[in-house]
Amino acid sequence: MGQHIGLDVSLKDTAIAIREDGRRIWRGKCRSDPALIAQTVRKHAPEPQSVVFETGPLATWFFHVLKGEGLPAICIEARHAQKILGETLNKTDANDAEGLARLAETGFYKAVRVKSFEAMLIRSLVAARTQLLSMTTQLTNQIRGLMKTFGLVVAKSKGSVFEANVERLLEGYAELAQIILPLLETWRAIRKHVSALNRQLRHAARQSPSTRLLMTIPGIGAITAISYVAAIEDPRNFPKSRSVGAWLGLTTRRYQSGEVDFDGHISRRGDHRLRGLLYEAATSLLARTRADTVSDLKTWGLQLRERLGFKRAAVAVARKLAVIMHSMLRTGQVFIPTREVVA
Repeated sequence: MGQHIGLDVSLKDTAIAIREDGRRIWRGKCRSDPALIAQTVRKHAPEPQSVVFETGPLATWFFHVLKGEGLPAICIEARHAQKILGETLNKTDANDAEGLARLAETGFYKAVRVKSFEAMLIRSLVAARTQLLSMTTQLTNQIRGLMKTFGLVVAKSKGSVFEANVERLLEGYAELAQIILPLLETWRAIRKHVSALNRQLRHAARQSPSTRLLMTIPGIGAITAISYVAAIEDPRNFPKSRSVGAWLGLTTRRYQSGEVDFDGHISRRGDHRLRGLLYEAATSLLARTRADTVSDLKTWGLQLRERLGFKRAAVAVARKLAVIMHSMLRTGQVFIPTREVVA
């Protein structure tokens, strides 16, 4: 019977606990470097059966390096683990590692799929672009707010038009210009970086057949498509397309206790960025009026809007989009707007 190892990972040090045959045989600490941890584990556990750690910022790095070292690394859901680890009287890193080793020993855990470095690179690209866009919005609002104090109201505008309006209004206000122009210069530099990231995303989208396939759906652009492909990676990761909606937190939560049994709001579990992108795509699909957006999916969503309201209908369409996109990746078939009824 092999050994079961629990790792409580932190940024600086990692607590290690090793159990075998229902008892602890060693525990200690090691610097949070998976290569060093692999050496320590092999030294004290020559026959490791499982190496368990929780999801976290270092989980992807740890998983792939430990797997590369030949160790049976298993990343488990932190929310589930904490319900067990929280029951200990004294919460320490050593006790958490011991609790994870016990979970590994009993098999009472939920393993999660760890994404590849390639997928994480795409996700990082999308996240960086989103952050820079948020910064430009904050700077735009800051510039408008500061100038409004002095009676200089910037007309509603974007991009170079906004920049020209600000510079025009600052003429004759030398002291205020010394405050606003550095903000405007920073705004301009961030927009250049956003444009560079946009070019990287478009190039990555063109290079991916899966991304181009998903972009045949009205409302699905390059960012949503490439984010979806990076999150799913391999369609075979999900035996059923319907499972993707639940994985992204787009299905309702159920609470049952005794005679109480009701469905609540959506669970909002999983990738919140991708869930937001799918919601935006659903909103775009429902709000468009062009003839080329007519589809069974849009008709269904509009019918839901009449009964449930726009927001609930958009959430339902977002879930349906997640299911359809997975089915398209699995079969390789382009989006079919309408299906003719066979008599």
